[in-house]
Amino acid sequence: MPSPGRPRETPAEAAALFRSAVGAVRELPQQAPPPRPPPPPPRAHMAAADENAVLDELLTGRFDPALLEVGEELLHLREGHPPRLLQRLRRGEFSVQDEIDLHHLRADEAGALLLRFLEESRRAGLRCVKVIHGKGLRSGSRGPVLKVLTAHLLRRRREVIAYASARAGQGGSGATLVLLARR
Repeated sequence: MPSPGRPRETPAEAAALFRSAVGAVRELPQQAPPPRPPPPPPRAHMAAADENAVLDELLTGRFDPALLEVGEELLHLREGHPPRLLQRLRRGEFSVQDEIDLHHLRADEAGALLLRFLEESRRAGLRCVKVIHGKGLRSGSRGPVLKVLTAHLLRRRREVIAYASARAGQGGSGATLVLLARR
């Protein structure tokens, strides 16, 4: 705040006063900004939460036995293909492009429908399809008829590179993911 008896200076006068007080200046050369520190590694928050939830369920015994998988897992890799392909299929790394549901069909109907579905999928250039056959829980002493039929037919088809039971969220052992050869 200016003193009451002193006149106020203009901006030009103030700049001149500053320059005389500071003296000669030189311009500094341009410098690159300092490098940024690397970002912290990613943390899988949901994976940690899932693992903690599983541990909690195991410790407290609060889980539904009906959610457990029943039945054997189907797995097959045609000879001459890398095992990594089957691992990727089991992990769900291939996008399912189409599916067929064989529930409640007789074995002969299901077999014919499955063969036609595989042929059409191959012609359409599809890479991964899902066959829903069920777990065979109501088949009685015969065991899972459609599941066994599906495995038998898939193993014999030349266009089938690999197949594996689906992950729990995709039908578990009641569905099979099929990897088809490219056209």
